[in-house]
Amino acid sequence: MLYVVGIGCGSREGMTIEAEKAISISDLIVGYTLYIGQIREHFPEKECISTGMRQETERVRLALEAAQNGKVVSLVCSGDSELYGMAGLAIELSENYPEAEIEIVAGVTAAFSGGALLGALLTHDFAVISLSDLLTPMEKIIKRLSCAAEADFTIVLYNPSSKQRADYLKKACDILLQYKSGETVCGYVRNIGRNGQESHILTLSELRNTQVDMFTTVFVGNQETRIVNGKMMTPRGYRNV
Repeated sequence: MLYVVGIGCGSREGMTIEAEKAISISDLIVGYTLYIGQIREHFPEKECISTGMRQETERVRLALEAAQNGKVVSLVCSGDSELYGMAGLAIELSENYPEAEIEIVAGVTAAFSGGALLGALLTHDFAVISLSDLLTPMEKIIKRLSCAAEADFTIVLYNPSSKQRADYLKKACDILLQYKSGETVCGYVRNIGRNGQESHILTLSELRNTQVDMFTTVFVGNQETRIVNGKMMTPRGYRNV
């Protein structure tokens, strides 16, 4: 059995009961080095195998091979196992491991855990877009940003910056500013559920000149998003019913 498990932000409190149960009954935990480090202390008796960045295919094959050979395995992913996680790749590669049964275990993605820290801004339609162009052409990212902004979605940005992509958030904001006001309410959360957690609310114009990192999730409101008692809030429209 292979469980593909979303572990949320990595803290014990941010993990679902289902995720904890799957890991608890597993013989082996497989995951990205950072994610294994986040949960190892919670399951010290478990055998763990970790691989580094850009070794996703190797990681999934290790997990599938172990499952096919009779082990119960948890392949752990940050946040949710589907959204930018390993669930899709595990199913894609599973045709070569017919004896390995797969179960997908959902987790709380940063859009929700980070959004909760900022307030209640995802109460209506929204879009999630990764600014990483390692797997997605930049032309497609630009188009998605433009379409989401023109449609006035609340937008959640994953992977907003890195050492190699230090100006990607600034470029994304320039695209959004073609359709959204510079006063649009925005926010960002860093290190969700971990040491050093911090959250900030600011305008889109201010966000454009803000330095963030890969451990940051960025939130851009729609035209109705506002600040109420220090919290971001997007009305769903109950008062108009």
